[in-house]
Amino acid sequence: MRIAKTRLIGPVGNEAYAAAAVALSFFVFAYSFRFGPISILAYYALWLPLVVVDYRRVLGNYTRYLWIFAFAIFACLSVFWSQAPGATARAGVQYLSHVACALIAMRVVDTRTLVRGGLIGTGLVLFYSLVFGVYHLDPLDGTYSFVGAFASKNQLGFYASLAVLFAFAALFLGAERGLWRLAAVGCIVIALYCLKASQSATSVLTTIAIAGLCLALRGLELLAPAHRKMLFLGLAIATVLTLIAGAYGGGYEMLLGAFGKDATLTGRTYLWQQGIEAAGEAPLVGIGYQAFWVQGFAEAERLWAAFFIGTRSGFHFHNTFIAATVETGLIGCLLLSMVLIVTFAGHLRRLLSAAHDLEALVLCTVAALLVVRTFVEIDILNPYHVGSFLLYFAAGKLADTQRNVAVEDRRPLLRQSGAALT
Repeated sequence: MRIAKTRLIGPVGNEAYAAAAVALSFFVFAYSFRFGPISILAYYALWLPLVVVDYRRVLGNYTRYLWIFAFAIFACLSVFWSQAPGATARAGVQYLSHVACALIAMRVVDTRTLVRGGLIGTGLVLFYSLVFGVYHLDPLDGTYSFVGAFASKNQLGFYASLAVLFAFAALFLGAERGLWRLAAVGCIVIALYCLKASQSATSVLTTIAIAGLCLALRGLELLAPAHRKMLFLGLAIATVLTLIAGAYGGGYEMLLGAFGKDATLTGRTYLWQQGIEAAGEAPLVGIGYQAFWVQGFAEAERLWAAFFIGTRSGFHFHNTFIAATVETGLIGCLLLSMVLIVTFAGHLRRLLSAAHDLEALVLCTVAALLVVRTFVEIDILNPYHVGSFLLYFAAGKLADTQRNVAVEDRRPLLRQSGAALT
């Protein structure tokens, strides 16, 4: 039986396959540590074979994506000065191939299908955690928290935040109708329960912030682009001033107290200090991608012991910029930050300039969530992580949109040139 190409590489006509592929990818990202290498191979099998179907359509022109690949390429090159070259070589290739898969997905999945796949995927992840999840004791603050089927409550909270984001996209951004809206309501209910059970202050606060941003951006769309930009600028300034006033007026301590946290953020400030000191050893190029948290290395062993990490794995500096600087230096940190900032700013610019742009609405909120979490997590720094997948998906969409706009702008000039020749 022959299958039409459009059923696989669309993006119009391949909604069933694309949504299923996105959902299964999310599930693999969440639980690959449980199911092992076979799950990673399944992830590759979802995207890489599409190149064989139509490589021109699926790959496009990768010279346009050099800025997107910059950090991944630099991470691979860090093997030449890494203090753990074996770990760096393996992780670098994994990250580079992960970026390639995200860009393939970007070429064959449209925004509405991403929302549907995201709803299914986050729903499956959270449901699996509810069925097979456990509670863990945090030895630093002595509290029990629901971590689901993860090793960390923050990862459970991240997927709950994503579930709320995709549900808001379906309900309030006009992405879906009918049964999909009911599915979105179900996702919100499960996500809110998981957020409450996990007691992850990071995830609760970012979820509230992103939900508010979704509603604010939806409201801005009702205005003309010129008025929209002025109002957004005013709201942004007011928000920054409010945050500064809250920080100096004791709001920071009150907020932490509401979540049962102390001023050290359960030891994170000490961890950040240690990361900054480690980054000073090789500030320009770092010690090698993923070459710090290696068993047998003195500093990693000391921090694992200090934070009661008996498994001696799955730990990090809880800050993307610090972690990136330790591993890849200021050069790597700037390259990764460039992808994140350009992606967020680019989709925000699209959103403020277009009359109605669903893709910009969804991807801008996704990028905003990743931006907020960079200060407390490392969602975009590792391969086979939903955060890095969504970042490079959004970056690829921005690059393709900018090219399409440039082509549209050149067409009148080309027509005028042709008329002059005739």
